[in-house]
Amino acid sequence: MEIFIICVVAFVVAILTFFSGFGLGTILTPVFMIFFPVNIAIGLTGVVHFFNNIFKLLLVGKKADSRVVLRFGIPAIIAAALGSWLLLNISDIKPLFTYTLFDKNFEVFPVKFIVALLLIIFACLDLIPYFSKLEFGQEKLPLGGILSGFFGGLAGVQGALRSAFLIKAGLTKESFIATTVVVSTFVDITRLSVYTTNFDKAGLTDNLTLVVCATLSAIVGAYIGNKILKKVTFHFVKVTVAIVLILISLGLGSGLL
Repeated sequence: MEIFIICVVAFVVAILTFFSGFGLGTILTPVFMIFFPVNIAIGLTGVVHFFNNIFKLLLVGKKADSRVVLRFGIPAIIAAALGSWLLLNISDIKPLFTYTLFDKNFEVFPVKFIVALLLIIFACLDLIPYFSKLEFGQEKLPLGGILSGFFGGLAGVQGALRSAFLIKAGLTKESFIATTVVVSTFVDITRLSVYTTNFDKAGLTDNLTLVVCATLSAIVGAYIGNKILKKVTFHFVKVTVAIVLILISLGLGSGLL
């Protein structure tokens, strides 16, 4: 049953991620957490995310903006290594707060709560007309890389923060999507390099069938998303990013994701 659920989620979200520049890792991680411990869930998601990015890289990678990739990607890689190392070495972190809803207990952890607040801020920048015309200067790109890379390595939620910055970087629709794919691939390589030091210890190698099925589902979704891409406008992409940012932030901040 877990294979079916995870594959369906991977397929659907992979279509969405072509428009938003994020989503697969952010949403797939909590789905994996339903069936696996946190460290294994983040590692498994990272593997699926990586191979899906490799496929998308072949489709659209050549349209990436090299200057943005360097200014955003290098800080992201360094921060991702730090966040990944921290994930493997920190002791159990107590929830910021807990609550019960419909006879089910929910826990909200500090890292996810902080990410949720950041996402709400960035989403508002896109939805409020005055702020939607603003663009982050090139000097803000390294900061965005650090934030997205660090939280990507630590909690598997890199894409939402990355898109929140790059959507304001003055890129075209095609360049925005390609640039997010290139940066995301670099970050995946970095964090997986760190995660693999504990793959056997965490039991990740025992779930190859699940990883293969989820990866193939995500690749099919990415292929369909690429076919639909030419029919959407950049305004649609920006609004989609903002709305999904809000939904993801509510999920993270409430403990649902």
